[in-house]
Amino acid sequence: MAEILSRFGVTAPGDILKEFDERIEKDGKGNRSDVLRQLMRRYISEERWREEDGVVYGTVTLIYDHHLPCISKDLTDLQHDHGDVIICTNHVHASHDACLECIVLRGETSKVKTFINALSGIKGLKSLDTVIASGI
Repeated sequence: MAEILSRFGVTAPGDILKEFDERIEKDGKGNRSDVLRQLMRRYISEERWREEDGVVYGTVTLIYDHHLPCISKDLTDLQHDHGDVIICTNHVHASHDACLECIVLRGETSKVKTFINALSGIKGLKSLDTVIASGI
């Protein structure tokens, strides 16, 4: 069954529209409609994430100094405690001192939030960045 499309108008200042169009062309993104659909999906996904509704997917990227006492053990223990939302973990030795981990997640929003909040409490993380999306 074909998806039904709806047409609507958007009002924007001329300078914003001009830069929007320039960036779409420069990046080869297709056209305004393609980019607006992508932005709408992202907005809906972010709002679903805030509302704690349903299953979400995403990644958590961590950077930390592996020489710090207990940080590797704390991260491993926490990941074992939340194995129900972790699909996989990729660990990279970024430098002599720094490790980078990318944790791929899938699960109920509340469980994913609980895991991310627990991660943010680990002392010694240099950065913790998340990208979370719902399945729209």
